[in-house]
Amino acid sequence: MNFDELDALKAKLESLRPLPAAALRNLHDELVVRWTYNSNAIEGNTLTLMETKVVLEGITVGGKLLREHFEAINHRDAILYVEDVVRKFEALSEWQIRNLHRLVLKQIDDDNAGIYRKLNVTIAGARHVPPDMLLVPEQMAALMTWYNTEAASAHPVVRAAKLHVDFVKIHPFVDGNGRTARLLLNLELLKAGFPAIVLPVARRLAYYEALDTAHVDGNMAPFIELVGECVREGFAPYWHVLGIDPAA
Repeated sequence: MNFDELDALKAKLESLRPLPAAALRNLHDELVVRWTYNSNAIEGNTLTLMETKVVLEGITVGGKLLREHFEAINHRDAILYVEDVVRKFEALSEWQIRNLHRLVLKQIDDDNAGIYRKLNVTIAGARHVPPDMLLVPEQMAALMTWYNTEAASAHPVVRAAKLHVDFVKIHPFVDGNGRTARLLLNLELLKAGFPAIVLPVARRLAYYEALDTAHVDGNMAPFIELVGECVREGFAPYWHVLGIDPAA
């Protein structure tokens, strides 16, 4: 992955700020819908992109589960929480991660929302087996120690990718780990001045395979490459709305 290219794209976007308020609103609304749709679809939510849009506008879609409606609304609220954390320059903590997860599972599984799992789990189709439930607190503490010491020296894309990979490896919650991990990944990117990315459901297999390769083989390269590609693609809506040719 060519990080210099990504840094150059970020610098190009920075040079165009402040962006028009109407453009920012348009970009934000579109991002929230795409991010919510894709992240939930990866986990099996059957709402289409357009159905996700109307649910976020407060309309109930006939024939869809109530849980699927909550998943869309909750994810939107979790995005707003992430943006608030970035805006306030708050340091990442386990408390924040629990809050984020609580939003993801609100009214879906309130008993487990924001609570580390009290049972052992497996991930369907994956070679990786998450750690014993008794090890979750200490492994989450170790993740935060890494984040507060070594993480700052890594490129933001690598840091965001590793935070996602290591969080999912621990699988600290009974449900909602994937959505929370993708929110954490974007939290890191936004803090560093990059646009939030959308990991498309169309690339779900490549996403899962890259995660498993990182967890079992210790090879982060495929996942970093995937995230880097999505970061590059994340600039495209800005160029479109602004009528900019990034190569110019």
